[in-house]
Amino acid sequence: MRVLVTGAAGSIGQVVTVGLADRGHEVVGLDRVPRPDAADVPWHVADCADPDAVHAVFEEQPLDAVVHAAGLPDEASLPDSLTSHVITTAALLDAAVTHDVRRFVYAGSNHAVGRTPRAEAPTLGTDARPRPDTFYGVAKVGAEALLSLYVDRHGIDAISCRIGSFHLRPESVRQLATWLSPDDCVRMVHACLTAPAPGFAVLYGVSANTRGWWDLEPGRALGYEPLDDAEEFAATIAEGAADEAESAYVGGPFAGEACYRPALDRLGP
Repeated sequence: MRVLVTGAAGSIGQVVTVGLADRGHEVVGLDRVPRPDAADVPWHVADCADPDAVHAVFEEQPLDAVVHAAGLPDEASLPDSLTSHVITTAALLDAAVTHDVRRFVYAGSNHAVGRTPRAEAPTLGTDARPRPDTFYGVAKVGAEALLSLYVDRHGIDAISCRIGSFHLRPESVRQLATWLSPDDCVRMVHACLTAPAPGFAVLYGVSANTRGWWDLEPGRALGYEPLDDAEEFAATIAEGAADEAESAYVGGPFAGEACYRPALDRLGP
């Protein structure tokens, strides 16, 4: 498939770009920054929040699919979060419909359900109600709703991958449950691109972690079979006082008071 990867210069984007190319896909990169040296693919510098710029990218070459991994990775004001995650998704979906691109894979987030208390959800399914922990999480919920709308309106296939903690290796006790390895990330995206007629679907983007608390069956139904386990690194991670607090909610530190902020930035005092 010829796949447009947005946020292709980011941590996930770079791994996915190389991994999909290794699996035989033809990858086209899109980011607001120039192409990194390691990314030997056609490249576009554009802002996904600019619909005209996005349409221009789609007009330059035929595409079969979009992997949308662009966006602010941290908490921000509500308008900035909505622009980064919902408006960019809308611009890409509009271009996809206009240019008959039928497959859309979205880098969603566990923070869409991050305010769910762990005590209420020993295993959390994709049917859990949205409980965002931040404005970042609110925007991820909004983007999923937009995907659902475009599937129903236009008959495309769209999958949201609610990513846990993407790192080379887990870095905390919580991440022993939430880790998504680079290799599993590529397996996940490839499965989402090639699953037959998924319609609208949601899966949890995590590895096969022994301590995991998310239902992996929705991903397996689409062909995503994670192979890595964070438990391999458990002996290298020291437990501390913060671990219990971070594990109280699905979203970990994003659910804590450190991320509390007004929805809107004010110019005055």
